[in-house]
Amino acid sequence: MRTAKVIIMGAAGRDFHNFNTYFRDDPGYEVVAFTAAQIPDIEGRCYPAQLAGERYPQGIPILSEEELPELIRKRGVEQVVLAYSDLSYDDVMHKASLVLATGADFRLMGNERIVLRSVVPVVSVCAVRTGSGKSPTTRKICRILRSKGLRVVAIRHPMPYGDLCKQISQRFAAYEDLDRYETTIEEREEYEPLIDNGIIVYAGVDYERILREAEKEADVIVWDGGNNDIPFYRSDLKIVIADPHRPGHEVSYYPGEVNVRIADLIIINKVQTADRRNILTVKENCKRLNPGARIMEAASTISVDRPEEVRGKRALVVEDGPTVTHGGMSFGAGLIAAEDQGATIVDPRPTAVGSIAETFEKYPHLTKVLPAMGYTPEQVRELEETINRTDCDIVVTGTPIDLRRVLKVNKPLVRARYEISEIGRPDLEGMLDEWLKTVRKDNVPY
Repeated sequence: MRTAKVIIMGAAGRDFHNFNTYFRDDPGYEVVAFTAAQIPDIEGRCYPAQLAGERYPQGIPILSEEELPELIRKRGVEQVVLAYSDLSYDDVMHKASLVLATGADFRLMGNERIVLRSVVPVVSVCAVRTGSGKSPTTRKICRILRSKGLRVVAIRHPMPYGDLCKQISQRFAAYEDLDRYETTIEEREEYEPLIDNGIIVYAGVDYERILREAEKEADVIVWDGGNNDIPFYRSDLKIVIADPHRPGHEVSYYPGEVNVRIADLIIINKVQTADRRNILTVKENCKRLNPGARIMEAASTISVDRPEEVRGKRALVVEDGPTVTHGGMSFGAGLIAAEDQGATIVDPRPTAVGSIAETFEKYPHLTKVLPAMGYTPEQVRELEETINRTDCDIVVTGTPIDLRRVLKVNKPLVRARYEISEIGRPDLEGMLDEWLKTVRKDNVPY
């Protein structure tokens, strides 16, 4: 059998999943490398033999995406697979052109072989862009299902930025688990709020193994998507979040448009702070792409722990990192909360150090907020130093976690929190009630 040499372009998530489910055991392909982008410092590692299987006794190198053209030519690569998310269509086609210019094929995968099937019902929560509001939606869905007496387990889209052999299958049920697995700030932002709500979370690298473990303690699994990626699991109810602060992105970002087209329910979130014309633009685009989907509006309600401490003060605002970096947003819940209290916003750029300063150079749209970057211990230290060097009265954080668990901050810190609040009927509970009536009763107890 002829073997085609392949490179998988990724960001430590979808790339590994596509390999595990499609390429690993297929003798028709040889994956010669993964390339890494979007996430700092994840290249230079190796996808270990323990995960890569017997066909790859030395593992598979993970290299910088900048090396892609040279790798294609040097290794005689015939196919390059794009396997990461939250890219504009311009970006996708620039990458395709780069690959095609070398003579290799450029490939996007939607094959059924990469979608895993569960023996229990699955609700998936995905989005048009990162930072649209998946996490509060997932939390609310989990609370509703638990209130009906169901055992609910959340499975989070992968973020394996550390030792991959230690992250094959991870279970998070308590704060101690976050420390045990040496989670990054970005991982904590996804896991900690679910733990706060009493929800068990699984994540890692091998999503077949993760699924089988989660099924043992779940009546319903909630897939908590990352960025705007499509689900890894066949979903019985597909919920997709759209963001009217970024109108038009539902038809111009990959693979967010895929999510819109396959959705059962589309939630247009953050309507309380969006222009009504933008809300209507998003709604019209979604209806055109998927006329059979239900469409719901929702507000992202924002609260501050101690608003009197923010009022009229000089505030440094720290926001969720992915949302304001590759998500493209210039603000989040923290800035809205601080400005609502009449705070003077302090520019974080002059005091930024190391990789934090480099982040501002890479994302020049960030002028008012500090992204909570923490992919490595060194970056966490640099984030802490940047905060502590900033001359301000108070730090307002819009991240979903308590940063004081991982940082020693030398000034007062208050948290801005946000939850989803549906507008009108049917609401999420009504939609879930309708869905539960259609689920096989031998899978879901009543």
